[in-house]
This record gives sequence, C-alpha cells and structure tokens, in this order.
Amino acid sequence: MAILGGTMRAELDKQANQVSAMFDEVAEGYDRTRSVLWLGQMGRWGRAVSRALDLRPGQRVLDVAAGTGTSSRALAAPGVSVVGCDFSPGMLRVARRRVPELEFVPGDAMDLPFEDDSFDAATISFGLRNVADHVLALAEMRRVVRPGGRVVVAEYSHPTSRLTQAAFQAYLRKAAPRIARALSTNVPAYDYLADSILAWPTQPALAADLQRAGWTRVAWRDLTGGVVALHRGFKA
Repeated sequence: MAILGGTMRAELDKQANQVSAMFDEVAEGYDRTRSVLWLGQMGRWGRAVSRALDLRPGQRVLDVAAGTGTSSRALAAPGVSVVGCDFSPGMLRVARRRVPELEFVPGDAMDLPFEDDSFDAATISFGLRNVADHVLALAEMRRVVRPGGRVVVAEYSHPTSRLTQAAFQAYLRKAAPRIARALSTNVPAYDYLADSILAWPTQPALAADLQRAGWTRVAWRDLTGGVVALHRGFKA
C-alpha cells in the first residue's frame, strides 16, 4: 500500500481503516471544502438524487456513505424514514450533531448491518469510489432492499465531450489541490479525490457493474455534462 502524506493513493487497493481515518480527519470542514470545490453544485446534485428515488410517504430509504448527513437530509420528506450509514466515526459525529432528527448507523458498505428486504430504496452519493469492492457494495444494497425497490448511485464520472473532459481533468489536478490547500487540513486527501475520480469506471461500465450485482432495468443520466452520473436500478 502506497501512502502519500498519510493518505492512500486511489490507484491502489483501498483499505477501509485508511479511508475511514482519512474521512475522520477532514470531517469537520468537509462540507465547506466540498461546496467550494464543486462551485455550490452539491445541493443541485442531491435534489436530482431525491427526484430519481421518487420516495413516497411510508417508505424507508438507506443512505450509504452518508458522511456528514448532507445527503441524508436532502432525502428527508414528510412520512419518509431516512437511515444514514457510514464507516467513519468522525463523519457520523458530525452528522448526528447537524441532523439530529435522522438516524445514523455505523457500518461498512460491503457488509451492511441491516436485515434482508428492510428498505424500499437505497442510495449512495459520492461514496462508492471509496469502497474496496464496489460491486459487492452494490450487491449488499440490493440485499437490504425489498423486491420492487430501487437504488440510485450518484458519483463523479466522465464528461461526454473531449473539451469538458480535458477541463475537468485539469481542474482536478491543478485547481482542486490549491483550493484544498487553502481550506483543508489534509491536502493529500484531495489528491486521493482526483485519483479516485480519474480511475473510476465509465458510465456504461458502472451500469454493467450494477447488473453484475443483480440490479435490473439499469439506466443512467449525466449531470453537469457528465461530471456526475446518476445510475438507477431496480430489484426484481
């Protein structure tokens, strides 16, 4: 395992304890840094996830890799039960303080601490890249969702035009580390961010991974020109 300033490089295997420790360290300033890095787009992307889930009163949704609870709070609606799950104690402490009205449970995405068929839907926003075996995590989400339920994955992806792709890569490699250096106490964590995004599967490849995990009727749509992709699947 190669370490850069205490932070794992994304092109190598992801060890849960190292990734968790990285997020523990950045938890307090995470939302502020992320908002600046993504030019205030996180709220827009979160609303797109909520619309894709199409939650109804009486339904229960699991938010995997819930982090500081921002993604979970975006799903909250009258009559909808939201449960957030994350493996970083530091992130969960922030989530419980900032969103005390929701339930947050410690847990590993590859071994979720929930019974089979216990949710109407599951989602993960910008966390699947951090899992050592993302197909296994997708299969775990399928296990805990009831038949007929759905999953929505929001993840940084690959812009569809060459010009946007080149600009995005330049931003990740040059501008993002400078912003992180000004705002964050753990700049190498944002080197990891760039590495993990650039190494991530394309939209069709991730759709194939969802199918490998057992999800059906898999489809995706691009947000912000493919900077983010929203994938959805259903449990037969």
